Amino acid sequence: MRFVRYDDGGTPRLGLVRGEAIVSLAPIADRYPTMHAIIEGGDAALAAAREQLEKGADALALKDARLLAPIERPSKFMAIGMNYAKHLEEADRLGVPRFAHQVWFNKQTTCISGPFDTIDPGVTEKLDYEVELGVVIGKSAKKVSVENARDYVFGYFVMNDVSARDWQFHSNTMTMGKSFDTHGPMGPWIITADEVPDPHALDLRCYVNGEMRQSNNTGNMIANIWSQIAYLSTAFTLLPGDLIATGTPEGVAAGMEPPVFLKPGDVVRCEVDGIGAIENKVVEPA
Repeated sequence: MRFVRYDDGGTPRLGLVRGEAIVSLAPIADRYPTMHAIIEGGDAALAAAREQLEKGADALALKDARLLAPIERPSKFMAIGMNYAKHLEEADRLGVPRFAHQVWFNKQTTCISGPFDTIDPGVTEKLDYEVELGVVIGKSAKKVSVENARDYVFGYFVMNDVSARDWQFHSNTMTMGKSFDTHGPMGPWIITADEVPDPHALDLRCYVNGEMRQSNNTGNMIANIWSQIAYLSTAFTLLPGDLIATGTPEGVAAGMEPPVFLKPGDVVRCEVDGIGAIENKVVEPA
């Protein structure tokens, strides 16, 4: 199933995509009013949603809907850095030190925006893009093994880990340059894990103004998704609805020679095969 949040006259609504239309989940909103409630509701919530998908009437055409970020603000939004070999080589050229362990940073949850919302550069002069496969945690995860990690995934989405490169290294955490408002576009929906047989066999791409900048496959991650969940949950509990950005491949603007950073008017499209695509225009700073 593909869960969406959409704007229904100023009110966020939940729905499921069926063909080129959205089926409203309003009939079960008394039990499951939010995406978090759906996730926390487990199998019962999924069964109720599936029943509505099969019998419910189309609410509106998908092309006419304003899609929102497919989940309300999560408790955590974690992202891994340098998780593709060629992107790691880009980082080497830029003088980013290598680490012995997985490299994680927080994206503040206020950065989250919709799949087709605009990107505001803010004060950065080095605005960059990063296509990534996103993961939604489905149940509380603590000290999860690599072998069992798949069981803790609710679903997947496409994201652009928009980065302010000149702010990224103001501190070693990288959080400042990764968390500007509007710098976390995601969606266009959350596709449930049962519809993605192998999340490590997906092509992903990023285009800027129609020019392909990034292209790789999730099978080339250095630390795969199961290892990521195991590593994070060793230290702290992942909660239902928490988000993980699984890393970006080579081809970022900062790694080009010379760098070609985003500017107002540019349109960035991020795609992950089998998941979907998001597209965001860079606007003049507010």
